[in-house]
Amino acid sequence: MNRLMSRMLILIAACVPLSAQWLDHPTPGVPRTADGKPNLSAPAPRTADGKPDLSGIWSMEHEPGKPTFFDTGKLVKGGLPFKPETAALMKVRSPQDSPLRAQEPLANCLPIGIIYRWHQQNVKVVQTPGLLLVLSEYMKSFRQIFLDGRTLEPDPNPEWDGYSVGRWDGDTLVVESNGFRDGIWIDIQGNPTTDAAKITERIRRVDFGHLLVEVTVDDPKAYTAPWTFTMPQVLQPDTELLPLICNENEKSLSHIKAGQGLTK
Repeated sequence: MNRLMSRMLILIAACVPLSAQWLDHPTPGVPRTADGKPNLSAPAPRTADGKPDLSGIWSMEHEPGKPTFFDTGKLVKGGLPFKPETAALMKVRSPQDSPLRAQEPLANCLPIGIIYRWHQQNVKVVQTPGLLLVLSEYMKSFRQIFLDGRTLEPDPNPEWDGYSVGRWDGDTLVVESNGFRDGIWIDIQGNPTTDAAKITERIRRVDFGHLLVEVTVDDPKAYTAPWTFTMPQVLQPDTELLPLICNENEKSLSHIKAGQGLTK
């Protein structure tokens, strides 16, 4: 692996949250087994109005040793349906010795977007009748999903997280988002979305400790067809978010930028 990618991966590894953070703070309302451990297979909770309660701290349930935020395409049968110009971009961007890998947002302390966040970060979901908040450890950032019956804005101000509205389909929350900035990376591999992207998430709490997030990306500028994948999440009880300010005492960015011309 070349020096550029080594530096980037060291910084990325430093940004991955620990599974055990603030200990000895039992989460209220968590069902317990006889030995006091959280019973993650207990029934999913509901709010006062009968809706599934998605609240909690969640982290993606990765296959051991395979952090899938490196390449979303591995979660899609047959790979991503690139348009020719996207395939050409990825042919240049994806090799580990590509100078373009130095543009990776996380390595540059930039926002990481909604898909990347579900992949890589502990997130805290706070649910109210009219609004769902998704709070992220990384850069103490937040995302708003409006549940008050409004529709998508036709031309919202472009944002890293876009503009999101949600509605209930039975026990599944369907979230539609648009208004993204152009050129967002959705993983470390550099798979892109453009400002034409519309992302739909179907979020369902399977039981007390498990959340399924099914994502469909419809981006006619970058892909020949919509594509769908699932990101299972597991509850992180008895802890709290531990904010990570990427550029606090940051020492690596200047080396990453200096290394953009390196190929060995």
